[in-house]
Amino acid sequence: MKSKWVLRVAKMIAFAIVAAFVVGCVVMLLWNALVPELFKGPVITYWQAVGLLVLSHILLRGWGHGRHGWRHDRLSHKLEQRLAGMTPEEREQFKSKLHHRWDCEPMEGEEKM
Repeated sequence: MKSKWVLRVAKMIAFAIVAAFVVGCVVMLLWNALVPELFKGPVITYWQAVGLLVLSHILLRGWGHGRHGWRHDRLSHKLEQRLAGMTPEEREQFKSKLHHRWDCEPMEGEEKM
């Protein structure tokens, strides 16, 4: 049983390495096919393409994962607006559905269902 788990993890790591290599190559090829001709920019190497990917990830998604970043803020704001427009009964019904759907316990301060 343990060997299946180790094999699965090894496959995922190998896939991630291959995927990272392929994405870096695609970025490099697209850059070198488009930017020098269209914008008179430089031709880049594979490692420069990987650097561009990392830089764009940092600039567009931020350092954090999960609850950090503009996406979480936007979704949180939309949820707050939706909850503000509900009656207390609708709000409790909505929270109950969320807890049931995600099979999670209520947060502190909320009554347990």
